[in-house]
Amino acid sequence: MENLNHKARTRQRILDEAASAMRVVGTEGIGVASLMKRAGLTHGGFYAHFASRDDLVAHTIDHIFEQSLAALAATLNEPDAKTALREFIDIYLSDKVRLAPEQSCPLPALSGEAARLPAAARARFDHGVQYLQQLISARLQQSGEADADAMATSALAELIGAMSLARACPDEQRAAQMLAGSRQSLKQRLHLLS
Repeated sequence: MENLNHKARTRQRILDEAASAMRVVGTEGIGVASLMKRAGLTHGGFYAHFASRDDLVAHTIDHIFEQSLAALAATLNEPDAKTALREFIDIYLSDKVRLAPEQSCPLPALSGEAARLPAAARARFDHGVQYLQQLISARLQQSGEADADAMATSALAELIGAMSLARACPDEQRAAQMLAGSRQSLKQRLHLLS
């Protein structure tokens, strides 16, 4: 039993390291040898936990979504739907999140390469996208929006795009302005300002 717990903890450590790295450098930036070194393990031990690098990527995407979507879902659980959506937008498009990609939603970091992921990883990525879109849609519907699904898809695209562009911007002030502008625009478009 102790050996099983040790193996589970080791696998968890590998997934934690891979999740942090993947949010910053994407899936292509993760090498097995460097990842295992970061986790304080030997390269050879990798195959006791994952069948291949593609298997690692798929499981890491699951792990990332489990970590970040739980926190995002908690934000959307505020009893008042409009308040929940405003807070969600403010958090998602904050400078704090922009400056900590290794701890935040994986969508801005991974969306650009999702279409090139192996099938299993792409399916898991799509599942995470759908889950977040459904959370937003449910709150939009509760706030009285007639076409909540379409609005949620559009809002999610803007959230992801705005964060991606802000992170790519070398000018801190301009990056912060991008996020502030998108926060305001989204709230206006989603009828959250009243």
